[in-house]
Amino acid sequence: MSLPQNIQKLYPYKGHRIDVHGGSLHFLDEGESDTTILALHGNPTWSFYWRSIVEAFHTTHRVVIPDHIGCGLSDKPQDWTYRLEDHIQNVESLVDHLQLKKIHLLVHDWGGAIGMGFASRHPELIQSLTITNTAAFHSQEIPWSIASCRIPIFGSIAVRGFNAFAGIATWRASAKGLSKDVKSGLIYPYKDWKNRIATLRFVEDIPLKPKHPSYATLTEVEKGLDLFKNHPMLILWGDQDFCFTPNFRKIWEQRFPNAQSHAWKDVGHYVMEDAPERSISLMKTFWESVT
Repeated sequence: MSLPQNIQKLYPYKGHRIDVHGGSLHFLDEGESDTTILALHGNPTWSFYWRSIVEAFHTTHRVVIPDHIGCGLSDKPQDWTYRLEDHIQNVESLVDHLQLKKIHLLVHDWGGAIGMGFASRHPELIQSLTITNTAAFHSQEIPWSIASCRIPIFGSIAVRGFNAFAGIATWRASAKGLSKDVKSGLIYPYKDWKNRIATLRFVEDIPLKPKHPSYATLTEVEKGLDLFKNHPMLILWGDQDFCFTPNFRKIWEQRFPNAQSHAWKDVGHYVMEDAPERSISLMKTFWESVT
């Protein structure tokens, strides 16, 4: 997929690819260091969301940012399962392929469950955790606007036909508003029915009941959080989030009382769009303190 010039200006990075479960996975790999920042996006974003991280840290760290299968510039198979377990395994495949050993894990949205799922299986690789507007535990708190996208037939038409999820996110997920070019960059990979498959599947994969195919996986992920009680953790949170409300932040803070936590009332779900400078400054200090 060739990016328009206005998006390339914001995202001037050479991508790489690896074959994983589900197809060809696109990822960024910038910088040279034995310490890696592994940033995992959620739904409906892609590696474009983390572009300021690449710009800020590629001279001091190796920065690796995948697009989950179905997202960004990765393949978008129409008949794949798109389960939490699948995405965790793909991160494992990528890390193994690149032989990453010292990882600062940075997560957002669905990247939290995926990333902590990976981390709990490979705790020896994790140097630190940076948590931004995400969850890696069970919750029944789900906004009506997202729950409605899970309704059979209606959800498919709304999400895949009218881009109701990714399109609405460009104005609802930011408290400060996004520029025209940033909006274009965020939704560019999701421009038609076929390319919006993962946007819908992620919504459908939210495991609210024990019979859900990903319920047991998320249970394992949640249990694995205890492995990181003594790990360095930084929590950065936009409190103007309609989805991951301050209630989720408080759960992280309760589970990890030693974490450094910063909450901003003027920031929405897209933390790295609303507060990139503040976030990067805190990340820089935090990662420098981790030995």
